[in-house]
Amino acid sequence: MPKLKLGAIEDDKPVKVTHELPASVHRDLVAYADILAKETGQPVGDPAKLIAPMLARFMTADRNFRKARRARQRPSGGEG
Repeated sequence: MPKLKLGAIEDDKPVKVTHELPASVHRDLVAYADILAKETGQPVGDPAKLIAPMLARFMTADRNFRKARRARQRPSGGEG
């Protein structure tokens, strides 16, 4: 079986966000949690805990996002 893109979930101080998911996305999230638990040997518990690491992984893998973020963080070129 190929390895999933997520690994074990790290504990971190959360920020509460409320969002509704389509039923099909929730079903996929539950299935992903089940497969991840079997792969890592660690139960996931609440599949919603996968959302943050999935988003983080998505943003890390998005080259255009990283490029735009770096451009926003650079000081302006001395204009003004």
